[in-house]
Amino acid sequence: SILGATGYAGAELYRLLYNRRDCKIITASKSNVGIKIGEVHKNFFNSQNELTDYKKALGADVIFAALPAGESMELASEAFASGKLFIDFGSDFRLRDGNPAYKEPPYKELREAAVYGLPEFNREKIKSARIIANPGCYPTSIALGLFPLLKNKIIAPEIIADCKSGASGAGKSLTEATHFCAANESVSAYKFFSHRHTPEIAQTLSDMAGEKIDVTFTPHLLPIDRGILSTIYCKYFENSKTKINLENLYKDFYKNEFFVRIQKSASIKTVSRSNFCDISIFENENENENNNNNKNKNKIIIVSVIDNMIKGAAGQAIQNMNIALGLDEKSGLDFLPSAF
Repeated sequence: SILGATGYAGAELYRLLYNRRDCKIITASKSNVGIKIGEVHKNFFNSQNELTDYKKALGADVIFAALPAGESMELASEAFASGKLFIDFGSDFRLRDGNPAYKEPPYKELREAAVYGLPEFNREKIKSARIIANPGCYPTSIALGLFPLLKNKIIAPEIIADCKSGASGAGKSLTEATHFCAANESVSAYKFFSHRHTPEIAQTLSDMAGEKIDVTFTPHLLPIDRGILSTIYCKYFENSKTKINLENLYKDFYKNEFFVRIQKSASIKTVSRSNFCDISIFENENENENNNNNKNKNKIIIVSVIDNMIKGAAGQAIQNMNIALGLDEKSGLDFLPSAF
């Protein structure tokens, strides 16, 4: 079942699951109960799937919750008690310490049972999970871009992530910033030092590194429908004297990860409408001491791109479901990016 099937992420999930012969889909909505999903999303015009309420949808074996923050906890509690698999698109289960607004985070037992659903990092835990916190789109792009460097203790624990997203990342509800007249032919930065994904990014990178990572994260809104491009700045440890071939390191690290590809020049177009994450690695190789750029010789720039609606949301959720149910991880996701 898909709770919140009328939002962008829920609709994309429905589209991806629609042609799977091993899935029977129940769609649920808070405000559109009783009408067909094709009446809400005109691209699903031929679909006869009728929207039901959340409580009825909890009878499914797998429950995807594409709901606003704070709305999944109670539903997850019911699903967990019934032995269902609950995959949450929101932030309710991503942070171990919960929402900092609460002195004692609610549903502590559920939070402790939840597994952070980044497959390339947490695959073994996902296999036995019954509550999966589907990662945010920005954190997915940043974490996959840095994982090999953090795991191998190559970079210093101070990182800058300069990230750009299409308008669908803000969700279906219109805001001043996402209004056509504001977003079109413009690029704007927002939520300086206060974006809701910042604690998730810091927690994930620290878990990968095994030490506290300090990350400065600045998001930007692009005048495009979908996609995320993260340009990540980091540097070798000060005492590091040995340089390695980073491209070969990444290729070897991700050699068994079907959905992570190492490209010479990754861009949003190379992953559009796919579950792939494409990564490019750059460093200043000019070691001439008289060169003005010599001060940058210990610095590394990573470019990591995903489709925010698929690898950053619906596709990753399906990937998590496949792992948790013991299915082929690529099932329903093994398709090429769109050419345009």
